[in-house]
Amino acid sequence: MSEEQAILAGGCFWCTEAVFNDVIGVSKVESGYIGGETKNPTYKQICGGNTGHAEAIRVTYDSSAVSYGDLLDIFFATHDPTQLNRQGNDVGTQYRSAIFPLNEPQETEARAAIKRAAPDWPAPIVTTIEHAGNWYDAEDYHQEYWEGEGQRNPYCLAIIPPKLQKLRKSFANKVKS
Repeated sequence: MSEEQAILAGGCFWCTEAVFNDVIGVSKVESGYIGGETKNPTYKQICGGNTGHAEAIRVTYDSSAVSYGDLLDIFFATHDPTQLNRQGNDVGTQYRSAIFPLNEPQETEARAAIKRAAPDWPAPIVTTIEHAGNWYDAEDYHQEYWEGEGQRNPYCLAIIPPKLQKLRKSFANKVKS
């Protein structure tokens, strides 16, 4: 087993966490904050939009079961990478679409994935590739949110099931049973 990590921001971390928890080879998905200047930011600070952080997920995966490129293809298929600083009703730089490569090969693959995804979207992809600075875990109640509170949250019930349906339809061979 070759364990690696990927850091992705695709809007609400509850929604992206739910998608990647269903991917074969993924052993852990953590919600957190990255890309800003404030040390140890809180959810309340992030929601204010003034820290520079994005809501993001850190995916731990077995690269012999799923590649970084596969994860990026899933990422681009399950959020709208053409919306600048927003995902649906979530608006602000904290909801930006961004990839935070952890090394040079990941950065190269991120650029390739943007090119692969571009024909699937009617508008230009605005996903940024950003330096992976300090990662801050989100508060405990944000972790595994869909599996707990999320399935009673009207927002999550509106957003997450369509993402999971798209995952299962477009990436059937990459989904846990």
